[in-house]
Order: sequence, then C-alpha cells, then structure tokens
Amino acid sequence: MADEKKFAARAMVRQARISPFKVRQVLALIRGKGAEEAMTILKFSPQKAARIVYEVLQSAVANAEHNFGMDMDKLYVQTAFADQGPMMKRFRPVSMGRAHPYVHRTSHVTVCVSER
Repeated sequence: MADEKKFAARAMVRQARISPFKVRQVLALIRGKGAEEAMTILKFSPQKAARIVYEVLQSAVANAEHNFGMDMDKLYVQTAFADQGPMMKRFRPVSMGRAHPYVHRTSHVTVCVSER
C-alpha cells in the first residue's frame, strides 16, 4: 500500500468576484466530506460563495471521472482552499470634494477530490 500513489483531480476558478474570507467559511463546511454529501451541503447553503464552490466541486468530480477514471461513489474532498486574487481599487466621492478609497476583493478557489 505504501507504493500506491493517490491521484487527486483538481478544479479551480480564478478571480471570482467575492472575498476569500467569505469563501473560506463555505469551504470549511465541505473539507474532508464525501463528494455527494458536499454537493448536497452546498446546494442548500444560502451563501453566494456556496454557488461558486458548488460549480468548482462539480468540475473537480467531472475531472476525476473523465481524466483519471475514478469512481464517483468513492470520491471525497481532499483539499479545498481559497487564495486572494487581485484587488480592484476604486474611489467613492464624498462631501467637500473628497474621495474615499475602497477595494473589491477577488478569490482563487481550488478544490481537489480523491478516492478513499
């Protein structure tokens, strides 16, 4: 068993227009769970990040089945993480001719699935 290599199918979305902090809260719900259970959790979660992660998880499962020939019933979420993407810097006009800066944050979401 020590010689057996574990393959992980991966899918990612880059520059998703949502804060990484919000995505990480949703990823914590599915990390280590079976693929079907994780999809069910995401489908019934009200957060915007859940829809984004659901699509990435679907893609990872499809990659596992198509590219590596893995069995979907045995798949589980091996790793799931969200990194900070580029920030869009903007300015909002305020009184007396001034402007306040703010940023729109983006995320790079990655989900890896593997067989148990």
